[in-house]
Amino acid sequence: MKIKSNSLCALVFIQINASQTLRKTSGIFFSLLTACCALFFTLFSPDIVQAAKDDKIADVVEMTSKAIVNIKTEEWSKDIDEKKKPNVFKKLIVGEEEEEEMFENIGSGVVLDPKGIIVTNEHLISKAINIRVKFINGKEYEAYVLGSDPEFDIALLKVTDKIDLPFLKITKPKSVRVGQKVIVIGNPYGLSSSVSVGVVSALGRNLKIDNKIYANLIQTDAAINPGNSGGALLDTEGNPLGIVTAIYGEGKGIGFAIPIDDVLAMLDEFLQSDAKRPIIGFFIEKRRDEKGPYLYINKVLPGSPAERYGVKIGDKITELNRKKIREGTKIQSMLRTLRQQESIQFKVAKGPKSVIMNIDVKDIGDYIPAPMDEGLCGVKISDIKGYPKLKFKLREKDGVVVTKVMSGSPGPRCGLRTGDVIFKINNNVVSNKKDFDTFMAEGLKRNYILYQVKRRNEIFFLPVKLDTLL
Repeated sequence: MKIKSNSLCALVFIQINASQTLRKTSGIFFSLLTACCALFFTLFSPDIVQAAKDDKIADVVEMTSKAIVNIKTEEWSKDIDEKKKPNVFKKLIVGEEEEEEMFENIGSGVVLDPKGIIVTNEHLISKAINIRVKFINGKEYEAYVLGSDPEFDIALLKVTDKIDLPFLKITKPKSVRVGQKVIVIGNPYGLSSSVSVGVVSALGRNLKIDNKIYANLIQTDAAINPGNSGGALLDTEGNPLGIVTAIYGEGKGIGFAIPIDDVLAMLDEFLQSDAKRPIIGFFIEKRRDEKGPYLYINKVLPGSPAERYGVKIGDKITELNRKKIREGTKIQSMLRTLRQQESIQFKVAKGPKSVIMNIDVKDIGDYIPAPMDEGLCGVKISDIKGYPKLKFKLREKDGVVVTKVMSGSPGPRCGLRTGDVIFKINNNVVSNKKDFDTFMAEGLKRNYILYQVKRRNEIFFLPVKLDTLL
């Protein structure tokens, strides 16, 4: 009995001790569980999650804003509308009756290469005399135009200083989705490096603003104002989704950007030295009737492949390589693919009848319009010597002078005037008319023709918009 009693006491003692240990263990476990739950709800509460997202956006802005620049251009205009151009700061008197005014334009740009290649909007620099870019650190540099594409509203600039610059690496992004958060960085109203946040409101928008057709744009509700043009549309990882291009004046909170795919396509074509598109020899313009949009032939160059194949003024192109012409069709996008084809097929309406034209690429591969100045540009070009040199009182030895302009043609529409001296085409030095023809032919096949012009004491860039010449 004694032994049993002792055993019973030991058993009771063990049970009591175990119960106390269990209670202590349970208390510790409960305390740990409570702490973990508190930590979980703290970390994943809506406020904390939102703060983390805001911090991520701040990180993206800090990472990318060094490569987004402010662009300031000086432009001239003969008949300036002061309501549209409020930044007029200087007036120049030219002759007794004619006067020109100088005004300042502001915008944004994105550095794509450490050697100073910058992408911006074509409409920002199309009439620029001087271009300066300013970085977030306050440093300013002069820049010139490398090339431009009026149809895509894209231009490439090059900083003149030979220095390494911060740049934004552009890669092909993942598919953009409606509703995803985006960031806009730019220079609205001259307020440098301004940031706004919103979402992608829609994709593939086509619209007409100030008589310019835009196609396949990204729509966003992120705040976009005058001066944002050329700035960056980014995702929350800092990847470029597009280049800001337009504001819809009739509504607030509606802005647009050019998809980065279009920017890369233009960049690739410009930088590839062997990139050549076919020149068939007619001018086109987009029109529409009750049957839908089409390309109207408004000029056929004499002796061109187009003339040999029977294309005439007034013909309507309704299909190109079995693809219908649509409202948002970008002609240059379609032409880029033609280099890979053996033939080009047009469906052409000639009055009430439609015909199919198959044009062999071999027949147009070596075609160069001639004469380049009068036949193509609608201006007459001469070497700087003899009578033209005396008439326009020129001191220059190199370059060519515009001696005549024909109203309604591409050259004068883009701003060329009699007496203008063209001394560079696509940054190639023009010494005489032979150089003019050579560089024009090279530029035409790549769709990039950029004059550097001297008018009296002013030097400026002048893109000639021959982008609708097939």
